[in-house]
Amino acid sequence: MKLSVIIPAYNEEKRLPKTLKAVDEYLRNQNYDYEIIVVNDGSKDDTALVVKDFKPQIVNLRLIDRKENKGKGYTVKEGMLNAKGDYRLFMDADNSTTIDQIEKMWPWFERGYDIVIGSRDIKGAVLDPPQPLYRRLVGKIFRLARDIICDIWGIYDTQCGFKCFKKEVVETIFPKLRIERFAFDVEILLLAKMHGFKIKEIPVYWRNNPDSKVKFKSAIRMGLDLFKIRWYQLKGYYGQKEKRG
Repeated sequence: MKLSVIIPAYNEEKRLPKTLKAVDEYLRNQNYDYEIIVVNDGSKDDTALVVKDFKPQIVNLRLIDRKENKGKGYTVKEGMLNAKGDYRLFMDADNSTTIDQIEKMWPWFERGYDIVIGSRDIKGAVLDPPQPLYRRLVGKIFRLARDIICDIWGIYDTQCGFKCFKKEVVETIFPKLRIERFAFDVEILLLAKMHGFKIKEIPVYWRNNPDSKVKFKSAIRMGLDLFKIRWYQLKGYYGQKEKRG
């Protein structure tokens, strides 16, 4: 199987149907085999039921239905490690970055990159509409703190929910992930750099969703998680840096 698409979902009964239809419509017209995996993160609404209702229409749709809410990081990890694809993409349930943007990723994999990540902060990215000023300021502060604390300079946007990995990358670094909520992207990219995987950041089209689940409380938790990541690194929980040929 070439591609697995992982969609983490928490209380997404309203937004998920449109996203599933769009993803399936695009992938059905491609010349490779694929699967769509929705990981239900202990939703309190009918998210799981929505996915089950779509199964007769989308034959390659899978549901991982967890009853306990564990966070986006835990949920993405669970989906990635249960996937079968040679390439494994996770995307947001609100469809902020649409599945067709993966077409920009394939050429970079062909050039030898191991991870290709979507970015809202590099030249060529389109934000529709642009984020409000306070969100941009918070983002810049987080990026500076992230680079200083976790030493992952050179990546502009770690938080865009559109990232694709080769199977080898997933099997190497995802079992080591410890961060269960929103700062997990930073942990992934730090581990990828430690293991010498080649990362390419590409501009994507991103539709700004006013109902984003990343609120102020989440931002504070993300900041604290950066220190956890650094602590885990210093304690050697991630292992040592590796050199790749």
